[in-house]
Amino acid sequence: MTDAGRLARHISDARRVMVFTGAGISTESGIPDFRSPGGVWSKMSPIYFQDFVASRDARRESWRRVFNRTEGWTGAEPNVGHYAVSDLVKRGKVSSVVTQNVDNLHQASGVPDEKVIEIHGNASYAKCLQCGKRYEFESLRERWENDEDLTCIFCTGLLKNATVSFGQAMPEIEMQRAGEEALLCDLCLVLGSSLVVYPAAAIPIEAKRNGARLIIVNREPTDQDPFADLVLHKEIGSLLTDTMAILDK
Repeated sequence: MTDAGRLARHISDARRVMVFTGAGISTESGIPDFRSPGGVWSKMSPIYFQDFVASRDARRESWRRVFNRTEGWTGAEPNVGHYAVSDLVKRGKVSSVVTQNVDNLHQASGVPDEKVIEIHGNASYAKCLQCGKRYEFESLRERWENDEDLTCIFCTGLLKNATVSFGQAMPEIEMQRAGEEALLCDLCLVLGSSLVVYPAAAIPIEAKRNGARLIIVNREPTDQDPFADLVLHKEIGSLLTDTMAILDK
């Protein structure tokens, strides 16, 4: 049986699938990953949350990266891997997409907002750190160009892009939802995650501990491979294209 055939069989047999995605599903859309040579952090240092809060210069640099798209997390289009996941959601096979990505591409591919659990936030808009009010970037551009320190017009809290920065607390509601999905699913399908960033990487293994089958699709081996029911070192887009074709038969 082909790799796509084995994956299709597992998906077909499952009642409730949780998809867990990392940077590897978005590299085929041109979104850089974080740690590989040529990745985001090999080109620039991350701005830690504590520095953002404490330093106006750090905030200016963070906003410069946002408006110049320096980090490259926005502006791309979904690829066939994203659309395959979206199709599985529409078919009722996938109950949730838990993602470490901040690129908004699952939503852009048609996955409903309520089905996407963004445990590392979203790079396509900003939020107030105090009251949580959402702001679209373009509504802030003029203020930034006028050298303003961007603060909330409602509560004067600091505005920041809605990603979870190093040193920033994980989003409590999203982590709780992801934990609940790990308890409810009978198949956890990991797509493109190195599974090294915790606490996020604990979610698939939690699903496995609770009786779900665990499938890992990633270019490189992960530390969780020994616990998986199926490990495929494949390109996600082509694998899922073949898998969906088998499920359609």
